[in-house]
Amino acid sequence: MKVVHATEFRGTVVDHQTGAPIAARIYLQNKDGEWLFVNAGSPGASALPYTEQWVPIPGSVELHTTVSAHEFVADLDPGEYTITIEKGKEYLPVTETIKVSDSSQVRQFPLHRISHPAAQGWYCGETHVHRRIQELPIVMAAEDLNVAFPVTYWTVRSDRVPDLQPSTLRRQGPSPFGPREDRGSEPVWIDRRHVILPRNTEYEIFSVGEQRHVLGAVFLLNHQTVMTQTAPPIAPIAERAHQEGALLDLDKHSWPWAAMLVPVAQVDLFELSNNSVWRTQFGFRQTQVSPADWMNVESDGPGTLTEWGWLNFGFEFYYALLNCGFQIMPTAGTASGVHPVPLGYSRVYVHVDSEQLDVDEWTDGLRHGRSFVTTGPLLYAKLDQQHAGHRFQLTADTVRDLEFSIETDADSPVTQIEILQNGRVVHRVAPQPTAMDTPGFHSSQKITVRPDRSSWYAVRVIQSLPGGRRRFAHSAPWFVSIDDQPLKPRREQVQYFIDLLNTEITRNEPVLSEDAMTEFRQALSVYESILQRAE
Repeated sequence: MKVVHATEFRGTVVDHQTGAPIAARIYLQNKDGEWLFVNAGSPGASALPYTEQWVPIPGSVELHTTVSAHEFVADLDPGEYTITIEKGKEYLPVTETIKVSDSSQVRQFPLHRISHPAAQGWYCGETHVHRRIQELPIVMAAEDLNVAFPVTYWTVRSDRVPDLQPSTLRRQGPSPFGPREDRGSEPVWIDRRHVILPRNTEYEIFSVGEQRHVLGAVFLLNHQTVMTQTAPPIAPIAERAHQEGALLDLDKHSWPWAAMLVPVAQVDLFELSNNSVWRTQFGFRQTQVSPADWMNVESDGPGTLTEWGWLNFGFEFYYALLNCGFQIMPTAGTASGVHPVPLGYSRVYVHVDSEQLDVDEWTDGLRHGRSFVTTGPLLYAKLDQQHAGHRFQLTADTVRDLEFSIETDADSPVTQIEILQNGRVVHRVAPQPTAMDTPGFHSSQKITVRPDRSSWYAVRVIQSLPGGRRRFAHSAPWFVSIDDQPLKPRREQVQYFIDLLNTEITRNEPVLSEDAMTEFRQALSVYESILQRAE
């Protein structure tokens, strides 16, 4: 009998243009579909396998290795293997079949850059990160993620302050990393293009005392001191966080307390793509709070949503909040470290004017909406030469045409570009890709709008994929005020929030404290007041 020995396979991922080794994410499967991991191939190299999936969902699999900008190695039995290599959103992915014999192999895998946002002042980050700080230098480099906000302090109960202890929610057993680490409040620079903002807290209330009672989550980003308060009530925590310059991030619109948080906690950020959006198959098909009929979200059965239905539910929730006058800016997160998803699969790009990444300017841009969110395409848009987040002050006598200039770069063609006014599509075009000097697909559009009322505008880009999935990019809003008139929400939008709060007040009254209930009633009063100007 012939003895078959494993063969050494060595590889290096390089930038096609420069030839320099680059960090990347690697997927490796044998002919039977078994997932394999690669190892570091030289002293000083790193290879970090990813297997986190705290909530097992059949068919939703994310098993990869993050490799540093060095050689990697795998001992493989002779046969055929499929290797896929990816690096964030700015490089074209590569998938190849490799044939392993009984002789060792050494390969290079060049990746083509399809866009260079940083050269135009665009730097990306994500605001829902569960990777440990010690993982982030290699993972951020591999994903081209410039800014990360790892969760440091976390609580899942109303009677416990956030702490550093490993979460009990991990169904795979105790965390191999042990307790989380508080590195203080100062930025941790990996290099001049990658920075960690290390002090962030998640209040994720699943239990009130010993009783299971879900309220939801809210994130305090980049606060200065350790939070020592329990929630609810949430307003005192939010006030303290804001005094410290922190941003409050609403990660999911479907949390039961979401409609309350916006006016009471004065939330700054809304995740247009969140931890339910994965590279792998969509998993969480049911929601704790249902979408309204008028949202017309896509479903694949009674009470279940498709991935696009889930995303559209979030869009419509966000548009309704904007129409109510809450100038919340978009962001994105993945909860990589908990769910089967790479770090930065959903991300937010923020524009800075500085010649290199300035973390204060970046967080200010995130706060004020000089940004776009993406799960795939790169979107560079201006309205009348102004970045998103700009506020135009006009009068009825000075209303004029405003011109959008829109450019996209993507790894496959963008199929739709939409202009939204107050949440409704007012222009839709199917762009024709133009030739690029490098692989990838580029489009360029000019679209004119003329505001007829106080409005917000946004650009939404859709990329249709084989099999029916869609990826998107979405700008932050531009605001146009005419004669200082407020936005007028649709009555059905405001009524939706009122109905949600009435339901929550009834559900929470037997469980929550009077201070906590006061916040829900306060929020209800805000929406009832907004209803008076709805149309």
